[in-house]
Amino acid sequence: MSLENLRNWVGRSQSAEDLIAPWPARALIATLDETDPPPRNGDPLPPLWHWLYFLDAAPRSKLGNDGHAERGDFLPPVPLPRRMWAGSRFRFDGTPLAIGDTATRKSEIKSVEPKTGSTGNMVFVTVLHTISGPRGHAFTEEHDIVYREAPKAGEQARIPKPAPSDATWSKTIMADPVLLFRFSALTFNGHRIHYDHPYVTGVEGYPGLIVHGPLLGMLQLELARRSNSVKVPASFEFRALSPVFADAPLTVGARREADGSVTTWIANDKGGLSQQGKVTFK
Repeated sequence: MSLENLRNWVGRSQSAEDLIAPWPARALIATLDETDPPPRNGDPLPPLWHWLYFLDAAPRSKLGNDGHAERGDFLPPVPLPRRMWAGSRFRFDGTPLAIGDTATRKSEIKSVEPKTGSTGNMVFVTVLHTISGPRGHAFTEEHDIVYREAPKAGEQARIPKPAPSDATWSKTIMADPVLLFRFSALTFNGHRIHYDHPYVTGVEGYPGLIVHGPLLGMLQLELARRSNSVKVPASFEFRALSPVFADAPLTVGARREADGSVTTWIANDKGGLSQQGKVTFK
């Protein structure tokens, strides 16, 4: 399909409504191995935890080979096989959602842009989400999705540059398949790169199961906000640089900056910079 036809999807929109029930938040607390009390109606929903709600439930017969819903409905039918979460940008400029709220997410295709990288052609699709609750606007999210070519014979992944070594706070986590399974289940994510080892190695050409991009983003914001518990996040952004693979430890780093913001990152088990982000506070 030509690029111009793909750009016909720009402006396409859809809406979803969901109840911010306590159980998904409770299950995420356990998945992140935190000691928070069980969430109750009226408790504020932490930032990014909306990923547990507004879940797409495509029929099994409408799934593609990669486990995602077939393209061509809301998302454009990009004819490139590999899909990854490239990054997100958030503005927490409204009234936060709370457990027990009925909330709405309005989504719109903002852009469809081709690029060429070291591994070939890519297409970036940016989706703008606007989330509201019973007290009005809550926040906005821009989500970048990248579609890539199939792996070429003998293709070698680039070695990422070293991650920063001057963290103010840091946390090391074992990214085992159980963590990946739980996060996939909580977000109803059928993407086979997170649980199907023969598929991710034999079809998509990666060396192992891939840790979810949004999980890595959430780990960064969680470290920053829990280390600055008297502050309220105003914005957060993160960008994926290289995949993180399961069955190895990863390190979440956060550094306090002079302007009050916090720089965040993910280091893989070899110390390579795999994802980077930034948090600002109100």
